[in-house]
Amino acid sequence: MRLVAEGVTFAHPGSRLLLDHLMLQVEAGESVAVVGPSGSGKTTLLALLGGLLAPQAGTLALERGGTREPLADHVSWVLQTVNVLGDRTVLDNVAVGAYADGVSRATALARAERALADVGLAGTGDRPVRTLSGGEAQRVVIARAAVSERPVLLADEPTGQLDHRTSTDVIDALLASAADKVTVVVTHDPAIAARCSRTLALGSGVLTPSGS
Repeated sequence: MRLVAEGVTFAHPGSRLLLDHLMLQVEAGESVAVVGPSGSGKTTLLALLGGLLAPQAGTLALERGGTREPLADHVSWVLQTVNVLGDRTVLDNVAVGAYADGVSRATALARAERALADVGLAGTGDRPVRTLSGGEAQRVVIARAAVSERPVLLADEPTGQLDHRTSTDVIDALLASAADKVTVVVTHDPAIAARCSRTLALGSGVLTPSGS
């Protein structure tokens, strides 16, 4: 199973070409960091992968078993801004990710408990999520994404609002919880990129191995 982007081209209306026949393949179990200067199109690339924008040309697909399926149908997200339901419990916040798969409440809660343990938050399920620290809340967001059986995880600056030590804990939790998934992480932090399987730099509309 792999994510496939072929010939992806995109420009915002009235603006310069941002992505120019971009190519990308990411295998299951692999994590790819996308780096590049502000305005290079990193967040736009994620929006295209996640189906929030449509390319002017090119193909975006999940390839498995010899067939290709629409990529956007198989994506979960971790965003820079911690987006949680502040008045609900930690467990309820994580279970939302499983409900997206159409499972029962019992199954969703069981998955959520396992996901919380995977990100180091076992035993916190009954706490209101508003009582958590910033790093803990971001791990809740990661658990919510991981608890879904969708095989592609997209993360947009997942540690952008955290200090260095907390960032390390959060990215470790993200990569561990998504170990079997296709993972794409946009980051400006070289230390975070270094923890991924490989790093690609976005510039002049295309992706190249970082440092090349």
